[in-house]
Amino acid sequence: MTDHPDCSYPSDICLLLRAHGEQRWLTSELLPLLRQLEPPRTIPEEDLGAALAYLEVLWIEASRRAVETEAAFTELLVYDANGDRFMHAEARQYNASVRAMREAIARQVRHLIAAPSGIGACEGARL
Repeated sequence: MTDHPDCSYPSDICLLLRAHGEQRWLTSELLPLLRQLEPPRTIPEEDLGAALAYLEVLWIEASRRAVETEAAFTELLVYDANGDRFMHAEARQYNASVRAMREAIARQVRHLIAAPSGIGACEGARL
């Protein structure tokens, strides 16, 4: 019988998993909708309101995922003295890449939500 210690993944692995999950979700869920909403717009005008509402829902989910990833990054900083330096560096680098991607997407989303179409603004959902 194997003993399983009551501990979580090391902070570097946790951050790598969170960052990878967030990056994959952004590229598979949010980016396809952004591509359809940006010029030349492929979404019909009559569906624009629904698409922007869905963008706001995805934006809220993206914000939640970003908070979880950044919490894992904070945990890595707390436990930086322990563990594998190479893994820490890789986790930090991957997180920086995801953070840059997140910020670029945030600019696109803010631009679309703030568009003068008169269709809702998403004040509370920020990355």
